[in-house]
Amino acid sequence: MQGKLTALGVTRLKTPGMYGDGGGLWLQVSGRGGKSWVFRYTLKGKSREMGLGPVSTFSLAEARDKALTCRKLCYEGIDPIETRREQRQDAAVEAAKAITFRTCAAGYIDAHKAGWRNDKHAAQWTATLETYVYPVFGDLPVQAVDTGLVMQALGPIWATKPETATRVRGRIESILDWATTNSYRRGENPARWKGHLANLLPKRSKVRKVEHHAALPFKQVPVFMALVAAQPGTAAKLMAFTILTAARTGEALGARWSEIDIESGIWTVPGERMKAGAEHRVPLSAAALAILGEMQGLDDTFVFPGGRRGKPLSNMAMLVLLRRMERTDLTVHGFRSSFRDWASETTHFPSEVVEMALAHAIESKVEAAYRRGDLFEKRRELMAAWAAMCSSQ
Repeated sequence: MQGKLTALGVTRLKTPGMYGDGGGLWLQVSGRGGKSWVFRYTLKGKSREMGLGPVSTFSLAEARDKALTCRKLCYEGIDPIETRREQRQDAAVEAAKAITFRTCAAGYIDAHKAGWRNDKHAAQWTATLETYVYPVFGDLPVQAVDTGLVMQALGPIWATKPETATRVRGRIESILDWATTNSYRRGENPARWKGHLANLLPKRSKVRKVEHHAALPFKQVPVFMALVAAQPGTAAKLMAFTILTAARTGEALGARWSEIDIESGIWTVPGERMKAGAEHRVPLSAAALAILGEMQGLDDTFVFPGGRRGKPLSNMAMLVLLRRMERTDLTVHGFRSSFRDWASETTHFPSEVVEMALAHAIESKVEAAYRRGDLFEKRRELMAAWAAMCSSQ
């Protein structure tokens, strides 16, 4: 097709307007002297215009080539504008492959936290993701998250912690939707329930309530602690520290050196890592400090590091240790009950001191309003007594 424009003519045109070259290609001259290429076409009864770029970037010959490509698409009934949009989306997804699920989760939380009722909600999101999701695929590209990975995260807790698992599934789904909207991934959402995970997992209402393993009677704790002390490896140190501090598994697992004040004997767990979303100070007994002394120098960030530097121990480490010790009848969380029973039955510490040591939320709003302190010195005495009992064999 012989065009109506010439390269020299394109250079000389100054008057604003549209100048046709033929075959749907037009030169657009703006009032300020700017020049660009436009492809005009009609497809399925609808007229459209598609920008092909500025004259300063694309020559007349290149613009004709681009217009020819567009005409061929129109001949096949394919909209060139939609084709270009899809190509750009593909390129964006390709460029975003380095963006991890963890990064997208942080972006989602940051974008929505202003609309949440309080900071506790954001802290709960972060805590559940750190406990159940990040160890599985937190550092993988968000595009790589598929049904298999989602099942790896949800499967172990779907029957044992159905309420938590349901929330985690919804949070994963929301983050993946956010990533798709931001062009960080494409395709179906593998965390979608209806028509997808509903075919792989039982409904929450159908999940049978699991009988939790009974806590180890507190009188047997000293013998158990001696057996743990005889075990090699970081997991044994973590378990002993978790029991001595009466902490939740996730709190101890994610303990960072920046939270520890060795000289004062205080471990301050930030609110975002606590179940209740509030900062919690833990008084460290001499036995707990001794464990920290053994762990110093292994990692700059985490107290109980995993195999890779800068990463914490796996959340399965203590379960594996219990299996190795042939105590699959126990759960690490159950030792908090052992601590509670010991304190109630053998000590004179007030109930509120014990509950605060366990970082239990105060259900009564009136009581919470009047209880301003954290009873720290009394809790220091309590934890020292607990440590003495744990080593009383």
